[in-house]
Amino acid sequence: MSRRVGTALVAVAALVVLAAVSWNVLRTPGGLLGSAERCTVTVDGRTVDLAPEQAENAGLITALAVERGLPARAASIALATAYQESDLYNIDYGDRDSVGLFQQRPSQGWGSVEQIMDPVYSTTAFYDALVEVSGYESMEITVAAQEVQRSAFPDAYADHEADARAIASALTGNSPGAFSCVVDADVDAGDAALLDTGLTERADQVRRELLGVFGELQLGGFAPGGVREGHMEGSTHYDGRAVDVFFRPINARTNVQGWAVAHYLAAHAARLQVQTIIFDDRIWTARRSDQGWRDYDAPNGPGDPDILAHRDHVHVDVFE
Repeated sequence: MSRRVGTALVAVAALVVLAAVSWNVLRTPGGLLGSAERCTVTVDGRTVDLAPEQAENAGLITALAVERGLPARAASIALATAYQESDLYNIDYGDRDSVGLFQQRPSQGWGSVEQIMDPVYSTTAFYDALVEVSGYESMEITVAAQEVQRSAFPDAYADHEADARAIASALTGNSPGAFSCVVDADVDAGDAALLDTGLTERADQVRRELLGVFGELQLGGFAPGGVREGHMEGSTHYDGRAVDVFFRPINARTNVQGWAVAHYLAAHAARLQVQTIIFDDRIWTARRSDQGWRDYDAPNGPGDPDILAHRDHVHVDVFE
């Protein structure tokens, strides 16, 4: 079985131990010690709340399935597994020598501890094993998960099926606007200097990460030395703080792809200092993140109305 090593895109959270506070309180869905930052998925009447770290890991797990061209079912299986094994936290401990999101064991050939603690590596290893399971696409989630994990508690994965399906449906883009996060918009100023790409360091980090996670994407809205025209007055593109991700032609398939990217950006908005995401005539902003995705008031003017409404591209910009 191959073990493709990826660059870790999600930092391992430091575990704070306080004598007067129990572990269960520390790991509340709202985040560490009840932080206001949180993420929510709502699909077909089912709502799932996630702490920021859980959302980042769920976003990565799902994005890697999308990048490989796997069905949403694969992401559901992976998410249900990680839920059961680690509660979607990248933990450095577990039963015997188990570590990481999927509690993979170095002694069972999953790789070194350092490799398994890389969420990209561990997720890739999980999918490498899953695709070798004949007919996993039509199996019950708990059966497919057990084929990969060989757990001593095979029925436990079933407890997380419904939540995993809802998260996978949103993060694969099949449920538009169903995933959003509340973030702290009080962000320190970054370096305004433009890199060779014509982007600030923060915006270029977004560019690099999207390519690293989703593979080939059609990107635009920036140029070496900066862009000088083609956008509305006051656009963050002129500051090198914005990237456009194009999904053309406009159809049902590219709409799903676009929402997968838009939701991934929402899941990682706090870490990446994302200020605005616009797609498919909907907008999410950090400063109004408690309102989730809102209808986008597209500017009036000449041009293709679908382009003005961002139906053909995801716009993402970062704070100054």
